[in-house]
Amino acid sequence: MIRTILLLLMLTVFTGCSEFALLASGASIAGTQNAYAKVYSGVDMLTIMATEKDIKKHIYDKGKQYINDRTNRH
Repeated sequence: MIRTILLLLMLTVFTGCSEFALLASGASIAGTQNAYAKVYSGVDMLTIMATEKDIKKHIYDKGKQYINDRTNRH
């Protein structure tokens, strides 16, 4: 737990203020007791750091692409 908080604190300092909102929203991991929510939030935060998009945005983009591909076929 302390290791996670220290990591989040270091990421906040090293990445600048623009990323603080993303990390602050990810800090809700500590507030919840649901293990699935903790795992999802952690994976979502890693996804944001790696691709600059969250999981919901990836799903939205894939769905939009699928709908466009299906409508362009006919």
